[in-house]
Amino acid sequence: MTADHDLAERRPVYLDYAATTPVDPAVANEMFACLTEGGDFGNASSATHVFGQRAAARVEIARARVAALIGAAPDEITFTSGGTESNNLAILGMVRANSDRGRHVITARTEHKAVLDPCKRLEREGFSVTYLTPDRQGRIDPETVRAALRPDTLLVSIMYVNNEIGVIQDIGAIGALCRDRGVAFHTDAAQAAGKIPVNVQTLPIDFLSFNAHKIYGPKGVGALYTRRASRPLLQPVSFGGGQEKGLRPGTLATHQIVGFGVACELAAASLDAELARLTGLRERLWEGLADLGGTHLNGSEAPRAPGILNVSFAGVEGESLVTSLSDLAISTGSACNSASAEPSYVLRALGRDTQLAQSSLRFSVGRFSTPADVDFALDAVRREVTRLRALSPASEPAVEAKDAAAPSGAPPVADLGEAFVLTAEAGTPAEETWVRFHLAIEAGIVRSARFKAYGCPHTLAVMEWLTRRLPGRTRDDGPPGTPAGWTEELSVPVEKLGRLLVIEDALLACFARWPSGA
Repeated sequence: MTADHDLAERRPVYLDYAATTPVDPAVANEMFACLTEGGDFGNASSATHVFGQRAAARVEIARARVAALIGAAPDEITFTSGGTESNNLAILGMVRANSDRGRHVITARTEHKAVLDPCKRLEREGFSVTYLTPDRQGRIDPETVRAALRPDTLLVSIMYVNNEIGVIQDIGAIGALCRDRGVAFHTDAAQAAGKIPVNVQTLPIDFLSFNAHKIYGPKGVGALYTRRASRPLLQPVSFGGGQEKGLRPGTLATHQIVGFGVACELAAASLDAELARLTGLRERLWEGLADLGGTHLNGSEAPRAPGILNVSFAGVEGESLVTSLSDLAISTGSACNSASAEPSYVLRALGRDTQLAQSSLRFSVGRFSTPADVDFALDAVRREVTRLRALSPASEPAVEAKDAAAPSGAPPVADLGEAFVLTAEAGTPAEETWVRFHLAIEAGIVRSARFKAYGCPHTLAVMEWLTRRLPGRTRDDGPPGTPAGWTEELSVPVEKLGRLLVIEDALLACFARWPSGA
């Protein structure tokens, strides 16, 4: 079997490891041993019989493995349902427990929603939150943290590695500032633990959140590291059962915790080799994309984690680009936010304009990525970016001034002897929809139709559909149908109707320029 055949069998190629990772087979095997009657399926809190005792022993072995990944002691690890719960426990649990000492929290505008949303919750409870703005590379300058500290600051929460652009923050310097001022420091390390060296013995960190599914373990389990000296600062945010020393109640998911432990052990063993290998794949991908021109590497001048590459593509509409790359599993941002049509708030915070932020892709490579995966992705992205740019306004000059100051281009009616071409456009890329029609008229009918467009996949689909139906129409016939009809015919979501109205404006303008009797 050839390498090309192997790759074809694996399509779509998975390059979204920052969103989640497949469970490693070794992890799955250990988890299975905790599920069935013949395995260690007992409740770890049932200490009176052997089934519970075996499960409890499994949990403590896993706790030691999880702790070892970040240089912690086992008793500094609290198991949770994942990174989101760990963040909530650290932020809400610490701030609420110490509200008599202060009412102020510091974080960054580029944090994951699992940090931003608990901070917004605190604001509704009367606390004050300062949201720091990164520099254009995505870095939080420790001096901006120093300047934001107040006498009533309780907690600073800055993520270790940004989940969208992979930028590594200077956690050591930020933590040292907090330690000097007696302020607790928390970091969301979901994209750092197991991917870059993390050692809480040498870093001034009070609370650190991470999870299993980012490092080839199961979904639904995570951990909160709490430095022993900082444990009195924390209170639970949920209640009942008393598990995890009363800090996080609920029956322990033994199989998931065991899987987490194995995943951490595997990550620690391969950390140095994977760091070098993934950095090589990332750079291979960037070098190929940079050759396209008009590509912007987000966070290019900052230290970055090896597996994440975030690139903005000038001259293309982001939704159309992602939709066209059906053989690639990639992201337009955080997986938790990718269903939103809004441009990435992280990239907007870096100063990217709406168009560039909206036309950005996050590629993330991982344990099972290969050079062939990267090369396949390069071919696909090059092909689709080139195609979409050929349709965009950048491919030819404007045909009509929008106002007196706008540049003019080719005439709206081009005389070709007995035939002529009608041209009109509507919308702008800044409005996320721009379209242009070219109608070749001969002997009183449309002989052929062409289009240019910058817009969502539905915009492009309607333009293609219309240009197939325009030939043969006369001036009196007018355009084929209306936006409402196009919406029904092509199953366009009703929220995209406004974009179809832009198409109608351009098409009506073409017919309005058709000389009477021609």
